[in-house]
This record gives sequence, structure tokens and C-alpha cells, in this order.
Amino acid sequence: MRSVQINLILLLLLGSLGLNAQLAPDSELYKTVLAHDLKYFKAYNECDLKTQANMYHEDLEFYHDMGGLSTNKDELIKSIESNICGKVTRELVKEGLEIHEIPGYGAVEIGFHKFHNKQEPDALSKPSRFITIWKKEQNKWFMSRIISLHNN
Repeated sequence: MRSVQINLILLLLLGSLGLNAQLAPDSELYKTVLAHDLKYFKAYNECDLKTQANMYHEDLEFYHDMGGLSTNKDELIKSIESNICGKVTRELVKEGLEIHEIPGYGAVEIGFHKFHNKQEPDALSKPSRFITIWKKEQNKWFMSRIISLHNN
């Protein structure tokens, strides 16, 4: 049932993207979403768990093609602390980054990023796709839905 919901959401989302053209990189919303992405992943790279947690919406859904679905913000932060902190850093691939407005909700960010394993600094890092749905609530931006695909 959950996979049907996910597929329906993705179908609706991707269908609506055709109606809302990608924002120009010099638009205010594009710059705002990019700034929040960079803020989150600066915290991710520096193991600033408090900042990361504050950027997740309470109704978070994180879909990972290898790790499955996470809907508990506290458990996700614990997992990041155990498995990521000090071991992995993320680099955004700015070329091809798409940001689309979702009127009345926020924005969707679609792009590629690379993860670098500090324990294997010479290992090749292939770009992996991500989709982040940003929700604007009371003038604050939150990550509400995240899809991370490493098996492109």
C-alpha cells in the first residue's frame, strides 16, 4: 500500500512539474532553496545534528533506495550520527540542479550529489540522484520529503 502511495505522489509531482517550469538560477526562490540545501549539508558534513534536525519537518518521510523508508526524525538523526558523522561528506553537483515552485506549499529540488567516504579518500564517487520537497511553513523552510537514489 505504501509503495502505491509513493508512486502516486511521484506521478502527480512529476506531472505537475511540466506545468511549473524550472526556476531560473537567479530567481529568489531558487537562491533560497539552494541556500537551505547548502546549509543543511554543511551541517551534515560537520556533524551538526541539531541544525539537521531543525531542518526536518515533523511529518518527514525519507525514502532511500538502499535503506528503505524513515518517518521518525529522531531515529534518522541517530542513524546519521552512527553511520555518517565523521565518515562521509556530501558535495552538490550544481550543474543540472532543478528547483520548481509548488504553489501554496514550497518547492521541489531535483539534482545529483556525490558522497565522499573519508575512510577511503581515493575512492571514486559517482553522482547519485536526489529529490527534496521543501515545505515553507510560518516563513521557515523544512525538508518534508526526501528521496535518495544511489543505484542510478
